[in-house]
Amino acid sequence: MVQDSYIALFKENEALFQQNLPAWRQQVRSVAMQKLTQHELTFAAAYALDYGLNPARLPFKGDPFGLFMCDIPGITTYNYLVFNDSFYAQPNMPELPSGVIICSLAHAFVHYPSLLEPYIRQYSVDSSDVAFNQLLAQDGMFLYVPDGVQMERPIQLVNLMYGASDMMAVSHNVAIIGENAKAQVLVCDHAYGNQVNYLSNRFTQVFVGKNATYEHYKLESSSAKTTNISTLHISQEADSQVLSNLITLANGKTHNHVEAHLNGKGAYLSLNGLGLGCQKERIENHTFIHHNVAGATSNELFKYVLDDEAEGDFYGLINVLQDAQQTKAYQTNRNLCLSDAARMFTRPQLEIYADDVTCNHGATVGQLDENALFYMRSRGIDPQEARMLLMFAFVHDVLDNVRIEPLKDRLQLLIERRLRGDNTHCNGCKICR
Repeated sequence: MVQDSYIALFKENEALFQQNLPAWRQQVRSVAMQKLTQHELTFAAAYALDYGLNPARLPFKGDPFGLFMCDIPGITTYNYLVFNDSFYAQPNMPELPSGVIICSLAHAFVHYPSLLEPYIRQYSVDSSDVAFNQLLAQDGMFLYVPDGVQMERPIQLVNLMYGASDMMAVSHNVAIIGENAKAQVLVCDHAYGNQVNYLSNRFTQVFVGKNATYEHYKLESSSAKTTNISTLHISQEADSQVLSNLITLANGKTHNHVEAHLNGKGAYLSLNGLGLGCQKERIENHTFIHHNVAGATSNELFKYVLDDEAEGDFYGLINVLQDAQQTKAYQTNRNLCLSDAARMFTRPQLEIYADDVTCNHGATVGQLDENALFYMRSRGIDPQEARMLLMFAFVHDVLDNVRIEPLKDRLQLLIERRLRGDNTHCNGCKICR
C-alpha cells in the first residue's frame, strides 16, 4: 500500500519523531503504525507523489508572518500560523487571559504533559488518515482554557502551505475548554501559488467541559493542486454548547471528517457546512454524530453549490445509543448542481437504538428554480445577477450560523465573489493580491 513508504520513513527517522515526547505519546505512535498497515488512505493516489517533509524540524528562514497575514476587517484576534507543519506565534500579541495557554503542541508535550495525557492517552486511533497523522505529526497548536475563563477575543489559526516543490504537511491540534469557559477558533487553510502539489493532513481534537461554549470555524481557500484532509473530533460534556462551520470556497480536493460525541445531558451541537465547487474541484464532508447519553440535541445543515465538472460528497450519520432517550437530532443536506457535468453524492443516515427520540433527516439535489429566474428577469434583473441572487439566498442560512459578525460580513463578500465567478480571496496578504 502507498503508506508503506511513509512507515519506512518513520522507522528511518524514529529518533527525530520521538524526541522530547513522553512515553505515552510514543505508544500512540505505535498504535497508529499498526492501524496504518491495515487500511488504505483517503485520496491514496495523492499520497503517492514524492513530497517534501521536514522531520528534522528545520526552521523557516525569514518571517512567515511577513509572507502571509490573513486580515478580517473589524475583528481583533490572537493570531497564530502553522507554516506547513510548524507552529509560529505572531510577535507582540496582547497578553492572554490568566491561565490560558496557546502554544506549539511540541512545546506542550514537553512543558504541559499532565494537561494533555488524560485526553490523548485514552484516545483510540479510528481511521487510517488519523493513524497517518498520529504517526508523522510533530507539531500543531495547543489551546487550553481553564475553568470559568471566557475568552472575548477569537483565536485565528492560519494553516499555510508553501514550497518551491511538492510539499506535504502533517499537523495535530488539541483544544481543551474547561467547565464554564468560552472560546472561538477560526481556522484558515491557504496555499501559496498554483505551480506545485500540496497535501495536508490535519487532525484537531476539541474537548469541551460542562457548561462550556466553543465555536469552531474552518475556512478553506487554497489551490487547484491542493489535497486537504482534515479531521475534527469533538467531545462534549453536560450542558456544553458547540457550534462548528466548515466552509470551502476554493480548493483542489478536500475531505472533511467530523466525529462528534455528545457525552452529557443538555449538550448541544450545531454542525454546519458549505461547499462551493467549480471546474474539477472535489469537496467531501463526512460527519458522524454520536448521541451517547439522554437529553442531548444536535442540529446539522450542509449545503453545496456545484458548477462545471465539480463533485460534492456528503455522508452524514447520526447514531443514537439505547440509553440516549429524549434525544433530538436533525440533519439536512441541500444541493444545487448548476451544470449537467456537476455531480453530487449524498448519503444521510440515522441509526437509532432508543425509542423516545425526535430525529429526522433529509437530502435534496436540484437546479435553480427556472420559474424564479423567469420572474426576476421579467422584473428587469440581469440573468447572471438573478442567478447569483438565487444562489446566495440558497446558501444564506448556513451563514446565519456564523456568530462573529465581522467574519460573517467577510464571508458574505467572499461567497458573493465566488458565486459571480470573481476572485474568492481576501485582500490582506501577498497570496491574495
